[in-house]
Amino acid sequence: MKQAEGVMTLAEMKEFASFGAATQRYVRRSLDIGLDRDDAMERWSRDVVEAASIRAQARLYQVLPELREQVPDDSGLDAIEPFLAPLMTLTAFDLGQGRLTSFAAYRFLYERLVGAEVRPWLPSAFCAAAALPHLHPELRRKLLQSISEAAATASGWSNRQPAFFPYWVEKVDSSGALPA
Repeated sequence: MKQAEGVMTLAEMKEFASFGAATQRYVRRSLDIGLDRDDAMERWSRDVVEAASIRAQARLYQVLPELREQVPDDSGLDAIEPFLAPLMTLTAFDLGQGRLTSFAAYRFLYERLVGAEVRPWLPSAFCAAAALPHLHPELRRKLLQSISEAAATASGWSNRQPAFFPYWVEKVDSSGALPA
């Protein structure tokens, strides 16, 4: 069992490494905000535009604890609206930031923000948000083309919780010089 967990963790790390630098940065920033890990404003804000984006994201992400509690355990229509509407709103915001440019990056982030039980709902929220008119048509096309037929039509999903949660790592001086 331990070896399988290690293999899955390594696969998650490799998947994260396959994302572009801007996507990796946005995922780490989003996890800091959504999981209340660090002061996201201090760590991630480089200018007033990014500071405003972080404040907006933090406001929207306040629904995450409630959303985690509301993940429907079946596809009953009565449970969909209270869950899917806020999930789609968060998704629309994140996709609108232009840093999550594929379903894989979106899924990677939301599995960690909400939990493994959200997996069956991610294709619906992603496709709905990716088709919204607030996104540039070229971005909409790129996003919608990024979801595979297998992801969109899966008949089942793993309930294994993610193991790898990317985190900010300080740069290390690799010059070999010792501090004075």
